[in-house]
Order: sequence, then structure tokens, then C-alpha cells
Amino acid sequence: MIVSPGSTIGIVGGGQLGRMLAMAAAQLGYKCHIYAPDEHPPAAEVAAFFTRGDFADQEALARFGASVDVATYEFENIAAGPLGALGAQVPLYPPRKALEVAQDRLSEKEFVARLGGRPAPFAAVDTRDELDAALDRIGAPAILKTRRFGYDGKGQARVMAAGDAGAAWEAVRGAPSILEGFVRFEEEFSIILCRSASGKTVTWDAPRNVHAEGILRTSTVPAPPEVTAAVEEARQLALKVAEALDYVGVLTLEFFAAGGGAVFNEMAPRVHNSGHWTIEGALTSQFENHIRAVCDLPLGATDRVAPSVTMQNLIGEDSKAWHEILSDRDARLHLYGKGEPRPGRKMGHVTRLIGRGER
Repeated sequence: MIVSPGSTIGIVGGGQLGRMLAMAAAQLGYKCHIYAPDEHPPAAEVAAFFTRGDFADQEALARFGASVDVATYEFENIAAGPLGALGAQVPLYPPRKALEVAQDRLSEKEFVARLGGRPAPFAAVDTRDELDAALDRIGAPAILKTRRFGYDGKGQARVMAAGDAGAAWEAVRGAPSILEGFVRFEEEFSIILCRSASGKTVTWDAPRNVHAEGILRTSTVPAPPEVTAAVEEARQLALKVAEALDYVGVLTLEFFAAGGGAVFNEMAPRVHNSGHWTIEGALTSQFENHIRAVCDLPLGATDRVAPSVTMQNLIGEDSKAWHEILSDRDARLHLYGKGEPRPGRKMGHVTRLIGRGER
């Protein structure tokens, strides 16, 4: 069903991703209605409407659904069950099935493996004894991750040797978890695609991603030519995932390039930090194409507009360098309106288009 410009798009979540979605929607003539529990979420500053409500409040979500023409969500740490009340009122994209798969690390890896993907060695861990057994099978070093509600390095503990198991179990507070074997990789990269309700799919150039302390620091396109084969393998898997989920919207899969192939890490059923470079660096950004997809409009071209594009996250105090960044002719600054910077908090990002005049 085509949702025409002038309609209202509901966005569950009020962070920077919702903010950038609302800005892209406004450019196409849509109004956005933000639903979030925060008192002053960043996305509400640029949206037409804002409702403060709990993500688990089904009655409030149903009322929210009645006020919009189509709905989406900006991050996956929302319980899928209550969103059923929203989906009963209005079309909801991406589908809840994608959310259910992606927000449980065990289900996610099993799902991808069934489609022929290659995740790192993994094992479910629900008790301290199961952690010991998983370490015997997978070995150390490894990483223990909670199955649900973890991002940017949260809900994780490294296990460098078997003797670290007790501390790691305490770090995840005994929550249902998954143990993953370490992957010795050459590069990290992501595949970002967008699929419309009619099944048309587009992808962007795969960025090379660099993380520190579990947080993405930079994404650069194009990725090194040494990982071309791994990127193509990953792209084909991502297309299979989108098809299997009957997906609508932007979908992101993260990978390691290892041994000439692609090792699956995790997926996110939403626009993604590693795709922020597309705002200035591609003909159509991930945010605009997500809006196009959920409104059943033709998807835009994803070609890169400069020989090289780099996105750098501004973490904590990094955001205070805004004057210096604005003095750089190649830089494009995005600040998220989050107030006081804190360590580990994403305050904004800066994109640099390199060699554009040479293209």
C-alpha cells in the first residue's frame, strides 16, 4: 500500500536514528510522530508530533498506531510482543519476525546458519556449568554475550582463559547468554541493504568498520580490495536473509573478513551507524530509502558520490571539536542534540568526502 507524501509516519524510539529518519521523511513531505519513554528525546526536536510512552504499554502503542499511517522502529532493543498492538492498528515495518530474530543472539545465529551463513563458533549458555562446558568445546579466548538487549559492547565479557569464566558469568549477571569463539579476522565490514514491499532490493558499498571498546569509531568506503570476495559472499547472504524474513526497510548485517571469506557477526533490523556515511556520500541515504521502503515508494539509487568517504563517530568529548570540524572543507558535521557528553556516548558524527573534485 503506497503511503503518499503528507501522511504521518510513526517512529518507535527517539534517538539519533529516529532523528535522522524524521529529517529524511520531512524532505519527502511526510510528517513524523515519535513514540519514546524519554522526556526530551533527540528525534522529537525535528518531528511534527511526540508521544511519551513506555515501550511495553500495549494500550498506548495501540493509540499511537491509530494516529499514524504507517509505523517503523529505530532500534531493536524493544520487546517484540507489545509491538503487536501497534501492528494491529497500522502497517509496521520491518516485520516483527525480523525483530524477534535479531534481538536474540542465539536465534539470530541459528537463523543465519540455516541459510548457509557462517557465524563464529557459538554455544548457548544458561548456567555456570554450561559456560564451563561451552569453553571446553569452543576454547578460549572467547566472548560471553547476553542473548538479548546488548549493544555498543554492553552485556559482554571477554574470557581470555578458562579461569576467567567466573568473572565473566558475574559480569553478565547470570542472564541467558551465548559464548562465541574469537575470530582472527583481517577486516570488519557491514552489508547495508534496503528492500521494498514489492521485493526490490538495493545495497550500498560495504564500509570497512573499525571498533574500539565495542563501539564503532569509523566506517570507510570503499572497503579494501582484499576483502572483495568476502563482501560479495556476505552480500548474497544478506539478500537471502531479507528474502526469508519478507523484509521491508533497511537491514544491516555485520561481518568479519577472515581466511578469504565472510564470517557473520550480527544483524540489525534498522538503519545503522555504519551507514551514516550515505547521507552525504551516496545518491540516496539509508534514511531516505528506509522511508521510501516503508511507504512503498520506488527506492533511490545508492551510488557513491566521491572516490572515498569516511564517517567518524563523535564519542563523548569528541563532539566539542565542532568548530574545528566546521573549518574542514571536506567535513560534514552531524550533532544529535543529546546535551552533556559522556564517555562512550555517541554525540554525533562527521563525514568526509575525499577526492570528490577528482571524480
